[in-house]
Amino acid sequence: MNAYAVVVRLVIARCRVDYEGRLQAHLPLATRLLVMKADGSVLVHSDGGSYKPLNWMSPPCSFAESAPDDAETEAGVERVWIVRHTKSGDALRILIHDVLHDSSHDLGVDPGLVKEGVESHLQALLAEHIHTLGEGWSLVRREHMTAIGPVDILARDADRAHVAIEIKRRGEIDGVEQLTRYLELMNRDPALRPVRGIFAAQEIKPQARTLAEDRGIRCVTLDYDALRGIDDLESRLF
Repeated sequence: MNAYAVVVRLVIARCRVDYEGRLQAHLPLATRLLVMKADGSVLVHSDGGSYKPLNWMSPPCSFAESAPDDAETEAGVERVWIVRHTKSGDALRILIHDVLHDSSHDLGVDPGLVKEGVESHLQALLAEHIHTLGEGWSLVRREHMTAIGPVDILARDADRAHVAIEIKRRGEIDGVEQLTRYLELMNRDPALRPVRGIFAAQEIKPQARTLAEDRGIRCVTLDYDALRGIDDLESRLF
């Protein structure tokens, strides 16, 4: 994700909200948080509902503020916001009765989300703790290159046989197919064969597990916290 500067406007106001377009939705008068982001999106939040807004308009969209008409003024409306989607024409119409707070904030440069437990982290941790796959196991190398790309880990089991390990955060059928292709190539190499396979992931889909086991590939569910040493490293990985 590229870094970018973010400026947001936060408004707490008593307001009514109408969504007009492909669907019609109405929020009656209440105190809400209105968030206007640098990308043009506008979100309407209440105190409940966790992170999910009650209503919103995604970019690309335009914003305009106008004075209320006579009927709206008589009903207590002080200002009207119109947020219109540039492509669809859908509009979010916010009738503001009273502003309790209005501020803008430069959030600076956002470096983006850094996820723990990404495949490279899992690979490094499993390589460091390769013994968790079995007593007497040893690491040959990480990123063992084949003609169609690198297999994540090449190891030896207690009998000194080679094992190719493919690591995913979420194990799906595509990952099993990928490991299958690696194994086909590696088993043509007389210096390596026979080579068995392990499909390792934090979560393995049932269909992927069934396919892997049908092809003689062992499935291992990785515990990221255990590998980091946060939990009991004596626990099995499967």
